[in-house]
Amino acid sequence: MFMGQYNHTIDSKGRIIIPSKVRDNLGDDFIVTRGLDGCLFIYPKNEWDNIINKYKELPDTKNRRHFMRIFLSGAVNCEYDKQGRINIPVSLIQYADLKKECIIIGVDERLEIWSKERWVEFIDTNEANLSDIADELFASI
Repeated sequence: MFMGQYNHTIDSKGRIIIPSKVRDNLGDDFIVTRGLDGCLFIYPKNEWDNIINKYKELPDTKNRRHFMRIFLSGAVNCEYDKQGRINIPVSLIQYADLKKECIIIGVDERLEIWSKERWVEFIDTNEANLSDIADELFASI
């Protein structure tokens, strides 16, 4: 399980350090792809395989095809360099509007990389509604 928030920077070559606290859980074989809400998703290989298997079970609809095209066309296998950094392709940097300051967060089975600006906007927009969101999600439990 991934959790926590980490402030990092991305350099001009598209390299960002993955926090040492989460590297062991992520492993050496992982996937970076377009996420939802304007961030990037990072999945350990085994979790990525689970997701792909679930998508294969969905009916072949137009929405499934469109989603899979966008989701998979941005996916890349990544590995660490000697400093614990990964190299993010330009197309993904542009998608997530990553500038110098980035936020890496743990979200259960994945990590997310956000531009600092988008993360602050997301928190500002949603934090005040956290109680309402929790009430709606857990109402049936």
